[in-house]
Amino acid sequence: MEFRNYLLSALAGADLQRVLPFLSETPLERGQVLVEADQDIERVYFPSTAVISVITQMNNGDAVESSTIGLESAAPLLSALANRPARARYMAQIGGSALSLPAQVLRELVMHSPTATSLMLMHAAASGFQAEQGAACNALHTAPRRLARWILMTQDRTGGRILPLTQDYMAIMTGVQRTTISAVANVLREVGLIRYSRGALEVVDRAGLEAQACECYRAVKLEFDALKTWRPLGAAATADPQTEA
Repeated sequence: MEFRNYLLSALAGADLQRVLPFLSETPLERGQVLVEADQDIERVYFPSTAVISVITQMNNGDAVESSTIGLESAAPLLSALANRPARARYMAQIGGSALSLPAQVLRELVMHSPTATSLMLMHAAASGFQAEQGAACNALHTAPRRLARWILMTQDRTGGRILPLTQDYMAIMTGVQRTTISAVANVLREVGLIRYSRGALEVVDRAGLEAQACECYRAVKLEFDALKTWRPLGAAATADPQTEA
């Protein structure tokens, strides 16, 4: 059985059969909080068309998006595997479809399957790399280049030209104040890379946006592209997970 989500598609046959009875279709609404920081994790979400934001919030209310999770992985994966409370807020940046699994079922799978353990660790490492790269990006790269990176990553996960991104979300994505995000977005709009109005952002020039984005976009994309094609040793090649239901 194939899924649009890379992680579920990569599960070996026996591992998939362990979790299949416990998977639930879980539509996610835009802005829906899945788990708060310091909250115990009951379910793990495997997005198909939804995009989940990992948001770190300071005591004064300032917040920044450290990473996003879409069809390439699951959230909150590492904390669920470790049976530890979430260290950030997880919320649906873009609404859509997902499958969810009780965290305890995932932990039991890893306890019984070295193959599943290897797969989960690869995904956790990729998510950690994205967060590390994001921290360096926020410190070293300009806000327009950071915004270009996040727009491209969001489009990669949804596949659409029009993305439902509000100014509040874009401010969190780029780590700038809400009052300055219009100026940041205008840099990309004035050179014809995007259109933006009423909470909808349209990618007009994908190639131009890639040229504008910082190197962090390509680095993270390569990491997740490797997950897209991962299969257990000896497993037959399968179709691209994006083309499956």
